[in-house]
Amino acid sequence: MMKLGKYSFGIGDRFEHQGEAQLRAIMKASQAGMPVTPVWNKSNREHNYVHTEPVTTRKEADAAVASIGWTGPYFVDADHINLSNVDRFIPVSDFFTIDVAAWLNKPAPTESVVAFKQACGIFGETIALPGLDLEIRITDELLDSMAERFLSAVQEAGRIYRHIEATKGPGAFVAEISFDEVAVPQTPVDMLFILKMVADMGIAVQAIAPKFPGRFNKGVDYEGDLEQFSKEFEQHLMVIDYAVRNFGLPENLKLSIHSGSDKFSIYPVMAQLLKKHDKGIHLKTAGTTWLEEVIGLALSEGEGLDTVKEIYAIAFSRKEELCAPYADVIDIDESALPAPDVAGNWTGPEFAGALRHIPENPAYNPNFRQFMHVAYKLAAEMGPRFQALLRNNRELIGSCVEENIWERHLMRLFLPLIEGKEA
Repeated sequence: MMKLGKYSFGIGDRFEHQGEAQLRAIMKASQAGMPVTPVWNKSNREHNYVHTEPVTTRKEADAAVASIGWTGPYFVDADHINLSNVDRFIPVSDFFTIDVAAWLNKPAPTESVVAFKQACGIFGETIALPGLDLEIRITDELLDSMAERFLSAVQEAGRIYRHIEATKGPGAFVAEISFDEVAVPQTPVDMLFILKMVADMGIAVQAIAPKFPGRFNKGVDYEGDLEQFSKEFEQHLMVIDYAVRNFGLPENLKLSIHSGSDKFSIYPVMAQLLKKHDKGIHLKTAGTTWLEEVIGLALSEGEGLDTVKEIYAIAFSRKEELCAPYADVIDIDESALPAPDVAGNWTGPEFAGALRHIPENPAYNPNFRQFMHVAYKLAAEMGPRFQALLRNNRELIGSCVEENIWERHLMRLFLPLIEGKEA
């Protein structure tokens, strides 16, 4: 069976130029004693916007691995796929993020609901999770609610999983299920019953991405109650542990944290709890590589700076179009966005300072960062012109990408997990 490592890191690269820079950061983690498995992820929407195909993501990953001399495992993720678009990914992907958020709260067939409730008879009247102040009382009302909210979505995940399996074969890919890009979080109690449904559907899921409380807005830090996040994150870890032991799910099943947020304030919380319980994690930072490309081009001055200013000016006139697909994962105060003529007079360091996620920098503007995050479609519309800029400024951009992944993400989350361990 193809297995995802304990710690894995999703590295989105919309324009497919930064594979080597991304992998250099991953290699630093490995050299520091923390083996992290790289997963190149790109969604169907991103392929459509940039006019690429999944095979080009595979080629980028394979080329980076060969160039850098990476000898560890790596994967190419068909990110946020569904049954309508998965076929274009099947030949070249070995990781599938099955997104069934659109199927939440849809009615499931009556016989399926009856079967689910009968299967939950194994629980008895209550479920107590060891080590946590969480006892679940099993009632008809609770089971009906779980079936009403989640059963149809898990059934759809099963259809997609079996469709992939029919072509690739059993055990020949990693499956992840995602519910994260929705408005309402799933609680740890929800997760227990979701995983029971997943197991009953025969889905060998290795990662699962719930929606946590709080906001995971694109490219910026987590916003929410850290104490509540910590409590639910730990409970989710224990629910997964219980499900693996009792439902027959893969022993390496782990939580996955998505949504493009930089998550800086919750990295210490996550690291402490992962270390406490000796658990794995899959982390995604999708979209931040594109922002580092913009930063690198701004710092290159000349044509690079002029081009990113042009992208911003066009984006400013197309706000509604660009923001609509990301409504659940952005929170932009438009009054805090600089006018195009103001941004048009910035120097390269000023543009980069407003965009780069360094909260202590007074120039940093999280609204500007979120907005540029969703503006990559405009760079794609420039076609060969923008691609040439990325090639011509490869070294500078690559240094920005590597620094971002290593210093702002890997060091913050993964390195604390090895502190205090024997070499």
